Amino acid sequence: MCRYFALACVISLACCASAHGQVQAPRGETSGPLRVAVVGLVHGHVEGFFQQSLHNPEIEIVGIVEPDGQLASRYAAKYGFDRRLLFPDLEETLKRVRPQAVLVYTNTYDHRRVVEICARYGVHVMMEKPLAVSFEDGLAIERAAHAGKIQVLVNYETTWYPSNRAAYDMVQDKSLGEVRKVVVHDGHTGPKEIGVGPEFLSWLTDPKLNGGGALFDFGCYGADLMTWLMDGQRPETVTAVTQQIKPDVYPRVDDEATIVLTYPKAQAIVQASWNWPFDRKDMEVYGQKRYVITVRKNDIRIRYAGGGGQDRGEEQIAAKPLPAPYDNSLSYLRAVVVNGMKPDGPSSLEINLTVTEILDAARRSAASGKTIRLPASR
Repeated sequence: MCRYFALACVISLACCASAHGQVQAPRGETSGPLRVAVVGLVHGHVEGFFQQSLHNPEIEIVGIVEPDGQLASRYAAKYGFDRRLLFPDLEETLKRVRPQAVLVYTNTYDHRRVVEICARYGVHVMMEKPLAVSFEDGLAIERAAHAGKIQVLVNYETTWYPSNRAAYDMVQDKSLGEVRKVVVHDGHTGPKEIGVGPEFLSWLTDPKLNGGGALFDFGCYGADLMTWLMDGQRPETVTAVTQQIKPDVYPRVDDEATIVLTYPKAQAIVQASWNWPFDRKDMEVYGQKRYVITVRKNDIRIRYAGGGGQDRGEEQIAAKPLPAPYDNSLSYLRAVVVNGMKPDGPSSLEINLTVTEILDAARRSAASGKTIRLPASR
């Protein structure tokens, strides 16, 4: 599950609308808390968000959008926020409380609709991974973002891992040599097995609302990391195999997936699973000279050859802590919205559009049993 970082819930409600009901969100504000609205409560990661987000004065929650009144009331009672913050409709919320950004905890299918509405009001968006359930929706999100001149960010837990940044830096400084193979492992025992809430489980196991099963839920991590490591380069081919190892538990979606990506001089293997005996998020990057293996969040293992190709053995070291604002999702969001920092890396829309293209092709490959060759350009 994603870890969320500090966020304040300063309970206030601003009511302001233009004569036509079209309210542009404040832009360029450099002081005071970032005004955010939470959109959706059906994504289980919102639990971690609320658990760790009630006491940071840099952020102000000005609205919480959830059409399911019972679910909204349950969260209000559990976390003690003012019920006046609750709204059933996104557009009405944007008109009345004028957030600078929204944090999206809906099902993945609804991401496109949320971005299209927010774009009309000039409100920036940070959503839980992945970007979209289809490449078509990803392109629509890109069009809306450009038309509304808003930033769209995608939040992955692994973006804030010092270990992944250390591996990326070794690729960038060429200390590994040219990258030849990357293997990414992401998964756990399964959403039902780990006890996710019923509102979360219902859409995670719906092929329309989630895009697939483990393929989309965890395959997105590896596609995101590989695209980042490759400086945004798209793969030439995508080949995927999916299985239903537990059809009695997950009858409508895959619970096991492997994606193979090929590049002119490199290959990636993305392993996504709801069948592992424990949760894991780690990566192996093999270059011409060395390899680096991430060890969960904070450590890396390095093995490299000395002169004449001699094996100098493996060592495990701690990765350097990430500097602000690259150390957590909300600091990053604030830097983009308030300070005008240009998004890049794993959270950026550009990289996540390629991620969506990969996942869409992987789904088609698994269904057809064929390798999908991506067009040279899009």
